[in-house]
Amino acid sequence: MIPSRGLATAALLAARRPLTSTSRSLGCNFAAASFLRQRLNQNAIQRPMSRAWESTTINPADAASVPPIASEEGADKSGHITTQSNEAILFFDNIFPLKLSSVLVRPWKSDHDVTDLLKRFESSSLGILDPIRLVKTAIPEDLPIRVTEILPRLKDGGAYVKFMYDANIDPAEIEAQLSKRLKEKPIKPWFAIFRPVNARLVQGTPWLEDLYRYPTSLVKIEFVPPTPGITPEELPEETLYSLFRKYGKIADIIPQPTDSKVIPRYAHVGFPVTRDAIMARNCMHGFIVNEALGGGNKGTKLRLSFEKRVKAHSIWNWLSNHPRIVIPVLAALIAGFSVLIFDPIREFFIKLHIQHSLEFKDSRIYKWFKKQSGNLGLSGKSKGDDGLEEVWNHRRDAIVQVQGWLDETSDTFIVVTGPKGSGKVEMIMDQALEGRKNVLKIDCRRIVEARGEAGTIKRLATAVGYRPVFSWANSMSSMIDLAVQSTTGVKAGFSETLESQLNKIMQTTTGALKDVAVASRNKKDSDYKLSEDAWLEAHPERRPVIVVDNFLHKGEENSIIYDKIAEWAATVVQNNVAHVIFLTTDSAYSKPLDKALPDRLFRTVSLGDLAPEVAKNFVLSRLKDQIAAAEKARKEAGNDELEKSPIPRPNMLELDQCIDTLGGRLTDLEFLARRLRTGQSPKQAMEEIVSETATDIVRIYLLGKPSEIAEKKFSPQQAWHLIKSLAQNPNLRYNEVLLSAPFSSAAPAAASNADAAIDSLVSADLVAVKTHQGRPMTITAGKPLHQAAFSVLLHDRVLRAKMDYDVLNDSSKAEAKSIDKVENELALLGSLPRQTGETAGRINFLLRKLEDSQTKIAKWDKEMTALKKLLSEEF
Repeated sequence: MIPSRGLATAALLAARRPLTSTSRSLGCNFAAASFLRQRLNQNAIQRPMSRAWESTTINPADAASVPPIASEEGADKSGHITTQSNEAILFFDNIFPLKLSSVLVRPWKSDHDVTDLLKRFESSSLGILDPIRLVKTAIPEDLPIRVTEILPRLKDGGAYVKFMYDANIDPAEIEAQLSKRLKEKPIKPWFAIFRPVNARLVQGTPWLEDLYRYPTSLVKIEFVPPTPGITPEELPEETLYSLFRKYGKIADIIPQPTDSKVIPRYAHVGFPVTRDAIMARNCMHGFIVNEALGGGNKGTKLRLSFEKRVKAHSIWNWLSNHPRIVIPVLAALIAGFSVLIFDPIREFFIKLHIQHSLEFKDSRIYKWFKKQSGNLGLSGKSKGDDGLEEVWNHRRDAIVQVQGWLDETSDTFIVVTGPKGSGKVEMIMDQALEGRKNVLKIDCRRIVEARGEAGTIKRLATAVGYRPVFSWANSMSSMIDLAVQSTTGVKAGFSETLESQLNKIMQTTTGALKDVAVASRNKKDSDYKLSEDAWLEAHPERRPVIVVDNFLHKGEENSIIYDKIAEWAATVVQNNVAHVIFLTTDSAYSKPLDKALPDRLFRTVSLGDLAPEVAKNFVLSRLKDQIAAAEKARKEAGNDELEKSPIPRPNMLELDQCIDTLGGRLTDLEFLARRLRTGQSPKQAMEEIVSETATDIVRIYLLGKPSEIAEKKFSPQQAWHLIKSLAQNPNLRYNEVLLSAPFSSAAPAAASNADAAIDSLVSADLVAVKTHQGRPMTITAGKPLHQAAFSVLLHDRVLRAKMDYDVLNDSSKAEAKSIDKVENELALLGSLPRQTGETAGRINFLLRKLEDSQTKIAKWDKEMTALKKLLSEEF
């Protein structure tokens, strides 16, 4: 047998040189035969010729009969293979890899190009891999046929072989003999070792197209007429099964729906294996079904094509058709996934925040360098040089008391109250908690002043170290939830309320606090075998400390935040997880705390203003550094006259007067010390501080913008009444103020509640209310500096005239309304049929009230006239 490479070369030469005459064809074939002889002499394998390939021998007399390898379009470029009498076609499957058809996607590559590439590949040393060799090997030597043409089909992974046979032999016998031989001696190509080469007789008229249509396991069979004008018959499933079962197992036969109007009629035959579908399509395309098989009188032609399978997508369809079930389940899965992934990360960052592991000043390296620089005299101020040592000595009892409470087992809160600027934060953080490692500080001011729910969540998360936090995702989830609810009618549950998100952050923080508390347990301890709860209860000194600063800041506007913080604090205290210290300026702190932790007595520390002597020492300690620096500068200058001249020091008499005026508020004393450092005298500094405070009071409480005043619960007239009254008398009776004109008469709607107006002014630190046995008793200035500012404002004639005019104007309007009511009632009584003795007393009362109101209005009108004149004459 001739090696496959020699066959491919001969076929290549025959295909590349189209012949126009007999003599030219003969010459070319002689050349091909000569080339083939050389290759035969070089090949190591010498095999006898078979009958099937006699036409490829190198006999010059038969050179014209070498079987050519035609292009895939067919020998006549029409897309069909023409056969003569005593000619038939075999289709060999599994000759080429199916994946090889992917190279045909490129527009500049065609089947003919790839065929030429395979032909050129034959000339290399890898000729054993030549696909045409598989065709040659598959045909037995004793098979009574002569191959005349080979047409490779790269897309279908096979090849057509046209052959001639004797007239007395049935092609079906040739097919059976070839199938038997391939079954006995299977030929397995290198790319498909589990599926041998198979061959079938082509019964129809194959269509050799080179379109971008690639094989699939689903074959569409269209029933068309053999010639125009004939009505074809639609074959039943039994007939289709008998025709196509021999090409491989059939998975399903799907006929065309009876109500379909598509013409021509069709059916689908599905094969489990794509190679079987390829064999069926190439062998049965164009087959005419006769009348005996149910094709009708004129027959029915079968037109076969591959069709892509439409996947059922049953799972996706079920999910898309049940949104009311899927969307809540999906939300739960997302929530569970976030808990599994992000919660451990968030707890880790909260632990780092509580333990201050990420703060450089708390690191051992920083402390070591600071200690070494202090030993060398390179450090700056010492801890006691900040001037607060006198303050802490004055409050030593309160500091020791708080430290003692932190070392005791208790299930209640520690509350530190005091006015703004009294040093609550410094006393707790720098003194009472000095040396404690695990401290968590939460500033409520930053949380409640955040804009929107997203800002509130972000600020709280930052305060406890909760990260990562996706505060922006809540707005997006709300929009998605709204869209889903509007389309499906069910709430998806993607969005969370502010309350639920606050609870989530606090619950995660609770877990981190407990882990931090029990992290200090040692296996060598005698009580190591105790449970975590029992161990925490036995060791209160190991618990972390939570400091809640600015508690109830703008409490009337953000009650939900304070309620949640109080509830969370009660939980960690009752479970012995941590100690909680509240720092507040609001005297009504017990209301939200009692709600969270009822039936408990809170441990309270109240801070007030410093004593005059302590305040004086504080200011002098602040000035000590400046005086020492001046003395050092004089010594370095070396001027004897300057050294002998005294260093300017503050006037002690003026300083005592300033402290009496400013009081012992720590922030005000700090402000005074800063001004004294700049070289101002105590008197001058005090006057400027009082003047600036008076300006702020006018801007905030008296002459603010209408939009700002409308949001407050007090009116400028009520604030002025308190300022004027306190400037004349430092202590006012609470109930007397409630009965005064600006509070009892008809005021603006926002300030109609007198008690709420006073509480709002107390929260703003303009005034302070002292209680007696739980009831408000007296009203005083918010701090001593305000008392001095009130006196300055009272001496401003224009401001006093303007505010008095507003107060009188409101009072006149209130009396006018009262007169209207009296007149209406008198008109009603006068409309009675007759006057009786019973109504005489009421009429006399109304007349006296009318006279009194008119007298007041007349009096106020005179005063208002004088005030108008003053306002028009003075600046």
